[in-house]
Amino acid sequence: MSHPINRRVFLGSTLAGYVGATCIPASWASTPGIQIVSPGAVRSRVKIGLVFLGKPQAHWPTPTMNLETEVESYRRYLKTDQAFADVEFVGDIVAATPQELSGILPALNDVDGLLVIHVSMGIRDTLAELLKLGKPTILFAQPYSGHEWSGFGHLMDQPEGAMLDCILSSDRTRIAEAVRPFRAIHHMREARILDVTTKEISADFKAGVALKFGTEIVRVSREEVMAAYESIDNARAKAEARRLIARAAKVVEPVRDEIERSCKLALAFEKLVADHQATAITVDCYGTMYRQLPAFPCIGFTRLNDMGLAGICESDLGAGLTFMLLQSLTGKPGFISDPTIDESSNSIILAHCLGSTRMDGPEGHACPFKLRSIMERQEGAVMQVKMDRGQKVTQAELVGTDKLLYFTGTIIETPETERGCRTKVTVEVDGSAQTLWHNWSAGLHRVTCYGDHAEDLRRLCRFKSIVLVNEAVPVVA
Repeated sequence: MSHPINRRVFLGSTLAGYVGATCIPASWASTPGIQIVSPGAVRSRVKIGLVFLGKPQAHWPTPTMNLETEVESYRRYLKTDQAFADVEFVGDIVAATPQELSGILPALNDVDGLLVIHVSMGIRDTLAELLKLGKPTILFAQPYSGHEWSGFGHLMDQPEGAMLDCILSSDRTRIAEAVRPFRAIHHMREARILDVTTKEISADFKAGVALKFGTEIVRVSREEVMAAYESIDNARAKAEARRLIARAAKVVEPVRDEIERSCKLALAFEKLVADHQATAITVDCYGTMYRQLPAFPCIGFTRLNDMGLAGICESDLGAGLTFMLLQSLTGKPGFISDPTIDESSNSIILAHCLGSTRMDGPEGHACPFKLRSIMERQEGAVMQVKMDRGQKVTQAELVGTDKLLYFTGTIIETPETERGCRTKVTVEVDGSAQTLWHNWSAGLHRVTCYGDHAEDLRRLCRFKSIVLVNEAVPVVA
């Protein structure tokens, strides 16, 4: 049976292998008595069907292999590796024939995905029976498991194999890759986004998002935000501001009162997210909420991002969904940006005044930052973050619910210039920057995450019937 788990328990017990997180970063003070769920509004464990496919005395790997001993070695690994600590495995059966699956098939109807481990030769019919469930399925096979691998590629191209993907490797740690798309599917289904705006949210868009991902979008009024803000003790806000100022490499433009109000609003955001059991909050900060709140939301967004939740700029729900997809896959926050191209270095410059300091996840190292004003407004308080040079990154953006644009690259510079937004990284593009801007569509905002996650995105998009497009490579007619 699955039991609810709060954020602190979740991060402490499950993400050591997933995001390297053990608790809320010491640099931010958690709201007393409030349980935050993260990432993806974690109210339950990821549920994965586990099936071992193999026959005793099969010719491959060898007739002398002890099937039960082989299976038990996998079970020990799955039980002890922290990459699976947030997973509830269902079924856990060794099946040699389709008939042997009959007892567990009803339980597999309720899982986020199937992990199938190929142990010995003679599994084609049993695998075919599992695929009839229509569940996202990843098959892991070590070398010598059997000759069936030679047909997996063809099977994946057939309708009956549309929900199948395979990892053929002697490295068992790669089984963690199989869990990642299932985790993202699970977290997105339990996620909730708060949108602080007076604008109506398209009913069709909300319905489409709910149908595709299960994610709920909830509009929040200014009055509710102000009630949360007024509930925060001024002494707590001032203490939070002192901690933030002490961490900053330098305070440039913002005065202390601006920083204190920003920190008080940040604490109010945390309370709203906790009260709604939400994953993310976004504010129509340059629209209906411009100058309608006691401070700009940027520091509050950074705080949530650093804690493993999500603060999203400008009521951009598409960017918010993309942020959560990447965060659920990787355990790392995104950096939403307004880019500009520099062909001279085959690069794209990603710029926004909002930057996250814990780009490696809540307990990763903290990037240095300055406290600055918002560049284009010359007011407010933001954290100008100095990200890591040499870091591989993935940038993506959902278009509607059926297409995902992406590209990868490497951070080669963190510009210090009074042009563009405060936080900036120059990313050398894998592929062509010229091709990238020729292919560019769907507006400015993209979400950038540390690491090369192209393969994770490919699997997730396969399972969710999303068209994946690399913007930095030529379009094939």
